[in-house]
Amino acid sequence: MSRHLLLSILAAMAVGCAASDKEVYVPASSADILYMGRIHWGDSLAPEFTYPGTTAMFNFTGNSLSMAASPGSGQFMVELDSLPPFKINFTPSDSLLVLADSLADGAHSVRVTYAIEGYDHHPHFRGFYLSPGGKLLAAPERPELKIEFIGNSITCGYGTEETDPKKGFSYDTENHTLSYAWLTGRALNADVNVVARSGIGMYRYYGGPKEGTDKTIPAEYDRTMLYRAEYPWDHTSFIPDIVCINLGTNDTSLDNYDIGRFEAAYAGFVAHLRELYPQAKIVLLTGSMMSGKALSDVKGVLDHIASENARVYRFDMTPQDGSLGYGADYHPSRLQAQKMADELTAYLKTLLNSGN
Repeated sequence: MSRHLLLSILAAMAVGCAASDKEVYVPASSADILYMGRIHWGDSLAPEFTYPGTTAMFNFTGNSLSMAASPGSGQFMVELDSLPPFKINFTPSDSLLVLADSLADGAHSVRVTYAIEGYDHHPHFRGFYLSPGGKLLAAPERPELKIEFIGNSITCGYGTEETDPKKGFSYDTENHTLSYAWLTGRALNADVNVVARSGIGMYRYYGGPKEGTDKTIPAEYDRTMLYRAEYPWDHTSFIPDIVCINLGTNDTSLDNYDIGRFEAAYAGFVAHLRELYPQAKIVLLTGSMMSGKALSDVKGVLDHIASENARVYRFDMTPQDGSLGYGADYHPSRLQAQKMADELTAYLKTLLNSGN
């Protein structure tokens, strides 16, 4: 063998070794990543989103996994293989976080879910890194059942990690994966979209004037991201089989509400949903935080709207009484959220099996 040929072979081997020692970058745009939720892709390879519950999931081989996101994106919940779920937090100084560094050889699966409300965090997925020699496998199969949850702080998972009801809001204790919406979606193995914001209502936000406010669900629903009018949502990209609406708590807040205005806004929004999704089953919910006259008034409105519209249904979750504890600001505790999910899951199973 000539010296020149030997040097060429050694050089090729060195290049190969160097390449094999490099982590494998998986761009966020990879077709083998399954996404759920409203996501704005824009012209970049780093999709942006704001709603809790936005999810990326994929299968891979390799011994380590890291995630890239925009600094300050906030908290995500990670489900890796059969390990207990754990939370990660992209602070303003973080753009890359290690999710695992000592995985066994073979195939793995991961699911990363945005745990908080991101309208002031501007989160972006920026891809993932696998250990040298790792590779992405075929994407998980998308669930057939599609559910959209529309709501307020209860749907977001506000304060579900807090046990002291006198504590106020904190992103550290908000966890959408402990909310009734996320738990119901997982129990039914559904492809889920979430449109929710703490404090929001159908005709006014929490504590707003009796006459109504802007920044309501009807005002925001046709947008990909909250408060971003420049990015309209393509409703044909996600056509739900079921739409669950859980609103009214903030509309009736502080007993300063106009039930007629609430009903008009709610009825108009249901009509809009019906135009968008002619075959969807729309479920009008009451959550666990209302009581007394406000609960009675809201139930009356929802009963009336359901009676006037085909394929519109009603379900009331059990009001909380403190026996399961409270979350922050007397929001549902994680146990109360689980009870809500159990109740709603059972109802939706019946609805799905009814054929109506």
